[in-house]
Amino acid sequence: MSRGILKRELRAVAPASMAMHAKRIELKGRIVSLLPLNPEAHGDALWGGVLFHDYLWDYLGQGPFSKRRDFEAHLNWMAASEDPFFLVILDNTSKLAVGYASYLRIELTHRVIEVGNILYTPQFQKTAGATEAMYLMARYAFEELGYRRYEWKCDSQNTPSRRAALRLGFQFEGIFRQHMIVKGKNRDTAWFSTIDKEWPVRKKGFESWLAPANFDEQGRQRVPLSSLNLSGA
Repeated sequence: MSRGILKRELRAVAPASMAMHAKRIELKGRIVSLLPLNPEAHGDALWGGVLFHDYLWDYLGQGPFSKRRDFEAHLNWMAASEDPFFLVILDNTSKLAVGYASYLRIELTHRVIEVGNILYTPQFQKTAGATEAMYLMARYAFEELGYRRYEWKCDSQNTPSRRAALRLGFQFEGIFRQHMIVKGKNRDTAWFSTIDKEWPVRKKGFESWLAPANFDEQGRQRVPLSSLNLSGA
């Protein structure tokens, strides 16, 4: 192969430009909004939501926290961190914090980013707002920040997280054995991803599912997200 042909092929697969780091802005949804974590503004609601629910920390790198001051130190670290970059999730009706999530392992040059460190308080789990939060983060990553690959990784034994990844349209890519040591234990990691060319189909499915018409008077879904072909297959 001539050098000229090789250079043309390399240019064809190279990213057009670098992606951008997440900004400290609000991502506004119909049910929830995401914004940079503020320990003073959001600490009380988050502490109240996690207190006596130690299982929430089973697959996270930190916690559980038995003392408020330790939890506050954790929130202060989160608020100052740039990678992971944390966003708090607010319920639009109550204006209270109901969880948080982060962008992490941010690769601006390769335009790859991961969503993780997800903590939903018990009352927020399995709600439409929980799904909307993930939709808002994916949309921002692909459409505003310019990423081409969006990753989800979790402990291979974390069955709820693996189910959530598939429900949200991520494609399973395999198990990385002994990938990490978390809280003194080996962790095999399940890898999932969505890429930019798949996002338009996933976005359409999310928006159809999140539409008010898809929920009855009691807030129950009429059509499940799993039936909306987020995979695009």
